[in-house]
Amino acid sequence: MTSVTAEERSKRMIHTAGCIIIGDEVLGGKTVDTNSAYLAKFCFKLGMNLKRVEVIGDDEGEIVEAARRMSANYDFVITSGGIGPTHDDITYQSIARAFGLKLVEHQKALERMKKLSKPHPSQPNFTYDVPSPALEAKKRMIRLPVDTSRDDKDQVLFVDESLWVPIAVVNGNIHILPGVPRLFEKLLEGLKPGLIPRLTDPEGKGVYRILFSTPMAESAVATYLTELAEKVESKGVKVGSYPRWGKKRNSVTLVGRDKSYMEELVPQIEENVQGKRVEREDEMDQSDDADEG
Repeated sequence: MTSVTAEERSKRMIHTAGCIIIGDEVLGGKTVDTNSAYLAKFCFKLGMNLKRVEVIGDDEGEIVEAARRMSANYDFVITSGGIGPTHDDITYQSIARAFGLKLVEHQKALERMKKLSKPHPSQPNFTYDVPSPALEAKKRMIRLPVDTSRDDKDQVLFVDESLWVPIAVVNGNIHILPGVPRLFEKLLEGLKPGLIPRLTDPEGKGVYRILFSTPMAESAVATYLTELAEKVESKGVKVGSYPRWGKKRNSVTLVGRDKSYMEELVPQIEENVQGKRVEREDEMDQSDDADEG
């Protein structure tokens, strides 16, 4: 088996994606992860198959193992969290260790930080010119895992002119993003222009989702949906069933690339789930409410 180089990973076509959410605060329930959901929608729209999302703590061994495995298994990998200024922000150092890299103080990132980052109100006298604990903490955020044998421009990306925050790209396919949702979303969208040339279906036009609304309980349609899933699997079509708690209707979905085949299935699915094809899962809720009146 031939090993794939970081350079090859950074250029090859993207079919699959993986996501690592990093943070004790997520596992402890203090912070609710919204970044993986945003990434899932991002991948679906671009025709990327998001295969795995993992949530792990601020543990170097866990991060090392997950980063190596995800990089080997998927074409495009995103990490979220653990790149702030405090002692428990260890994502950079852990991913550096995973691939035998050193942390390098990135001068362009530092210059952008100086230009675009405003001092916190609690630090009115902060300066970049005098060594201080606050300066050292800030510099933790621009000490990046860099392979000095490769071109820097492929490893440290600045995708938004309004932000100083870099995206470090390690082993050609691991993209390290912050956990703050506003920053995560903005930086992820900034990656899009660079990803599109490497996608087979950059607008997600080859992936179709058909949605059905049914008044039947999941248990009532379970046997039929199981048989349907087995029938369509060879065509690359997936069947989903989703309860809507507190509502009178549940949802059934078809997701796949063979649009004509999926369209042929619509009448029989509507008949077997006693439902109707809809554009939104709440589309028929109002008619149910009217029936009650």
